[in-house]
Amino acid sequence: MTAIALRGLARHYGEREALSDVTLSVPAGRTLAVFGPNGAGKSTLLRVLATLLRPHRGSVEVLGRSLPREAWAVRGRLGLLGHEPLLYRDLSARENLRFHARLHGVALSTVEGLLERLGMRARAADPLRTLSRGMVQRVAVARAVLHEPELLLLDEPRANLDPAAIELVEPLIGARPGRTRVICSHDPATGLAEADLVLGLRGGRVALARAAGEVTVEEIASLYR
Repeated sequence: MTAIALRGLARHYGEREALSDVTLSVPAGRTLAVFGPNGAGKSTLLRVLATLLRPHRGSVEVLGRSLPREAWAVRGRLGLLGHEPLLYRDLSARENLRFHARLHGVALSTVEGLLERLGMRARAADPLRTLSRGMVQRVAVARAVLHEPELLLLDEPRANLDPAAIELVEPLIGARPGRTRVICSHDPATGLAEADLVLGLRGGRVALARAAGEVTVEEIASLYR
């Protein structure tokens, strides 16, 4: 099964084209690592896949459904961890996660288990606005994975995390049977190590698209020059 199929995808903001003629295919259960400098189109690509942005040209299929026409059938099957945590700052970590658990029909006991795994039980009742950026990132990770999504969209998932927090987060966002992942990264070595496929973007266009085993760290680094 193909989890993601893009054909000639284009998306623009006014006269600026953020993505242009992007074509790729990601089999189910594989990990796609997306590289490119700031403004290359990585976050825009994730937002299109997450049904948050509509493509202006081309076709987009996610988990066997055509976007945006069948976006309703995809949203509950994917998890997004973006630059914005998509959390309510005046609610506590526990309240945020319980809200999302109810949306997805997930048992509230799952929330407590995630708070424990992420070392957040002691601060679970504190308003999100009082937490450090690293703690907020942990809660955002929990929100993205609490419903066991088939497709996980990760934009710099280790941002703001110290080494100890990364160790807590890795088992939740890592590869597992039946899970497809798209990871946007600025770290060529780490991103390449966990990828099956690599997409390099520059100026919204595809500069590199190959199996991870056929790509070198130096090729990825050259995207940023």
